[in-house]
Amino acid sequence: QVQLVESGGGLVQPGGSLRLSCAASGSIFSINAMGWYRQAPGKERELVARITRGGSINYGDSVKGRFTISGDKAKNAVYLQMNSLKPEDTAVYYCKVNVVTTQGYLELWGQGTLVTVSS
Repeated sequence: QVQLVESGGGLVQPGGSLRLSCAASGSIFSINAMGWYRQAPGKERELVARITRGGSINYGDSVKGRFTISGDKAKNAVYLQMNSLKPEDTAVYYCKVNVVTTQGYLELWGQGTLVTVSS
């Protein structure tokens, strides 16, 4: 069984910064990719940033130049540094992991962490 634990959300003023963390634990053979997605009220879930095992990185267009994703293979963790935050970044942020376990290949979502950007 694999568990994801997210942390780091909260309330921040426009222009501020936050750092999200997500760590996977359990019967993990390998992690193929880890990423962050977000869903704002009334909108579809969208890609924020994703990093693969080989180090390839993708960002959603709306966060390029402001957000940075990084990973720690030893800790099975992924981080999202969010700078120059805007009110439109307000959403629930979800960690997603593509992982190989004793049960085979799994795609797992975290419970979500709320980020609110407001003055």
